[in-house]
Amino acid sequence: MRPALFLDRDGVINLDHGYVYRIDQVEFLPGIFALARAAVARGMALVVVTNQSGIGRGLYTEADFHRLMGWMGLEFARQGAPLLAVEFCPDHPEHGRGAYRRDSPRRKPGPGMLLDAAAAHGLDLAASVLVGDRASDALAGARAGVGTRVLVTTEAAEAALAPAGTLVLPSVLAAAAWLEGRPLP
Repeated sequence: MRPALFLDRDGVINLDHGYVYRIDQVEFLPGIFALARAAVARGMALVVVTNQSGIGRGLYTEADFHRLMGWMGLEFARQGAPLLAVEFCPDHPEHGRGAYRRDSPRRKPGPGMLLDAAAAHGLDLAASVLVGDRASDALAGARAGVGTRVLVTTEAAEAALAPAGTLVLPSVLAAAAWLEGRPLP
């Protein structure tokens, strides 16, 4: 079993413009590739775990999502940090349409995506790190038994909602410095 770096997408990998599903909407956040390379250098697998209720709401399709993630995967590989897997949850209990309108243990703050990735790829959750930008990300990590949870936010209210033991840092760039063992910017 090997550890993983679990990455939320919108707000961690790319700027969260709300329901990002096209390449022209993507703005990679400063430090994301440094963070990913630092994880790979430490023998960690890279796994994206992302709620995608835009699919469930009918704003874009699963094919649109997979197209964008295929492109993102190529960008990560070009940066020397290939993605092992992408886990996503298109469901929403209130705003989903049709089969997408449901509670799902895969939807963060549920632990399902993390547990499924660990089972599918032989990942050691206790030795893993999750980086998210919302307390629900950190809560999903805690519920799944992820050993280190990092919340990248400057919002005190969001940080206050994170489970105990969550490391709060101001940016993805700071998370990269932390993982690399450098002084925080």
